[in-house]
Amino acid sequence: MAVYRVRVTTGAYLGAGTLDNISVTLVGMCGESPKQLLDRMGRDFAPGSVQKYKVRCSAELGELLLLRLHKERYAFFPKDSWYCSHICVTAPDGTLFHFPCYQWIEGYCTIELRPGTARTICQDSLPILLDHRKRELQARQECYRWKIYAPGFPGIVDVSSFEQMESDKKFALTRTTACADQDDSSGNRYLPFFPMKVDIPSLLHMEPNIRYSATKTTSLIFNAIPPSLGMKLRGLLDRKGSWKKLDDIRNVFWCHKTFTSEYVTEHWCEDHFFGYQYLNGVNPVMLHCLSSLPSKLPVTNDMVAPSLGPGTCLQTELERGNIFLADYWILADVPVQCLNGRQQYLAAPLCLLWLNPQGALMPLAIQLSQTPGPNSPIFLPTDSDWDWLLAKTWVRNSDFLVHENNTHFLCTHLLCEAFAMATLRQLPLCHPIYKLLLPHTRYTLQVNTIARATLLNPEGLIDKVTSIGRQGLLYLMSTGLAHFTYTNFCLPDSLRARGVLAIPNYHYRDDGLKIWAAIESFVSEIVGYYYPSDASVQQDSELQAWVSEIFAQAFLSRKSSGFPCRLCTPKELVKFLTAIIFNCSAQHAAVNSGQHDFGAWMPNAPSSMKQPPPQTKGMTTLESYLEALPEVNVTCNNLLLFWLVSQEPKDQRPLGTYPDDHFTEEAPRLSIAAFQNRLAQISRDIRERNQGLALPYTYLDPPLIENSVSI
Repeated sequence: MAVYRVRVTTGAYLGAGTLDNISVTLVGMCGESPKQLLDRMGRDFAPGSVQKYKVRCSAELGELLLLRLHKERYAFFPKDSWYCSHICVTAPDGTLFHFPCYQWIEGYCTIELRPGTARTICQDSLPILLDHRKRELQARQECYRWKIYAPGFPGIVDVSSFEQMESDKKFALTRTTACADQDDSSGNRYLPFFPMKVDIPSLLHMEPNIRYSATKTTSLIFNAIPPSLGMKLRGLLDRKGSWKKLDDIRNVFWCHKTFTSEYVTEHWCEDHFFGYQYLNGVNPVMLHCLSSLPSKLPVTNDMVAPSLGPGTCLQTELERGNIFLADYWILADVPVQCLNGRQQYLAAPLCLLWLNPQGALMPLAIQLSQTPGPNSPIFLPTDSDWDWLLAKTWVRNSDFLVHENNTHFLCTHLLCEAFAMATLRQLPLCHPIYKLLLPHTRYTLQVNTIARATLLNPEGLIDKVTSIGRQGLLYLMSTGLAHFTYTNFCLPDSLRARGVLAIPNYHYRDDGLKIWAAIESFVSEIVGYYYPSDASVQQDSELQAWVSEIFAQAFLSRKSSGFPCRLCTPKELVKFLTAIIFNCSAQHAAVNSGQHDFGAWMPNAPSSMKQPPPQTKGMTTLESYLEALPEVNVTCNNLLLFWLVSQEPKDQRPLGTYPDDHFTEEAPRLSIAAFQNRLAQISRDIRERNQGLALPYTYLDPPLIENSVSI
């Protein structure tokens, strides 16, 4: 008689336990055990519990290959969900086998788990294991289907609503979990990706299994706003018309100020801060160094001489690499809409900036269209204060639109959804790249599904707060993807191509490169362990199917994008994985986390403009400036969105945090520890640097970076 000791760990999540019968069958090289019920006195599988059992076999089974987990009805109790974290089996000879699970098991079913040792398809030769890989992927491809959201968009998950994703047992791998220990002294708990306190008894009364549709989630968001803010906004959210005074805008978010939002409010109209935002604001990817001026921006030396100062020539500064351009060409043909029954307007500006001897980036000239001419004057710092401020505000509006739609939602949310989908569809749980990437896909499908249902849907929030609305968004994003390249996607290559490696005080660049290097080192160790040669990469058919699907679904098979459709060497694999992890984590943090900080003062990031761009100089006044800004209700709806998306998830998993032990071998676990140490040192360096800054840059501090696009 051989006795196997089985230890089962249930997740410490709200509703993670089960009353169903749980049985196991062990499958080894020499046979399989009888199906055995796991049953002890009292409740067996409560949330957070670790239970020990014995499985008796007539003979030893040899090396364990699979563990079958059976979930069946118990007495008259209704079926429920169970979150199984992992199972450990100790063989009679003392050999320990880890079986990671980390998923919801819905209804009555049998699932098969493999030991935690990561293996590529090339390393599996046994028919039973090859068959298991095949069946697993077939089932997942049936579950996670692609859908076209709009022409020219990356593929998305084919799901009708967030409620379907949370209730359908097919999506058990990606169901959200509300942490059971995330509560405060009042007993309130936090939902996973909207960080408002909610009353758990009330929530459970509505949705017993923490399944809520996009509509219910939205209701929870607005009901959970602190009362002081709710009272402040209640009358403003429906108020149409222009702002009467700039100071009135200051009072909207009086109770949710941050150090940065206050700094922005005080310095928003200053030229040095306008330039600073191109380096360390929420859209730090727009600048390109110029060696010559484009013909569509006919700036002369005489125009900018007063700003450059005596003895400084525009041509000389171009040759020195001190002249930069932010070009919003992509907005030139975007359609606009009406808000509150009033026509809105759009510009496609060109903004010329100069890196002065003091190391500050200063705006030199602004043209509000792509076509020079008498109706498109070039605005200069020497113009009247209100003319110059209005021109800069138009640029900030353009930057808002490009940032929100392309830099943020397209290049992080939508692309990361495509990466998550391809990973779930083409890589089995035992694959090393699946284990590596899974933590960086957490909640991404859910968050994007909610966004499409509440923000991007017809008459959703995008239609209520932006000049371009949903139709303009569709055009802007499809155009953005058509021009997006692998160079843009890889931070070091992007910085080099844009010619911005030498700009001082570019904290996004400096912190980002350090994090990129840490990720690259970590990924190199993982890839080196599992892929020792070019052939090992080339012969991994699952890996090649994965990268091919990303090329087809995320980048629409566009060869000019430069994205790989096949990987041939470990070096190519390392670069691709590094870029994916960086963009799912650090890049999203850089372009998401500061939205409230930089947008709470609305004139710094107006979502719409309700007067056309000025065609002459000398006409702008305070009154006409206020008349150009978004109306009161448009402003408040947009600020509320900024505040929501800038909140940290209450069950945050910072970059490098892997509480689920998907890797069980010593080598990758050591690599994870080394990665965490590198990130800790980067954090210490960032915090030390920030002590000497008037405005600290914190968005790429590793403890503040979420592992995935989860909000």
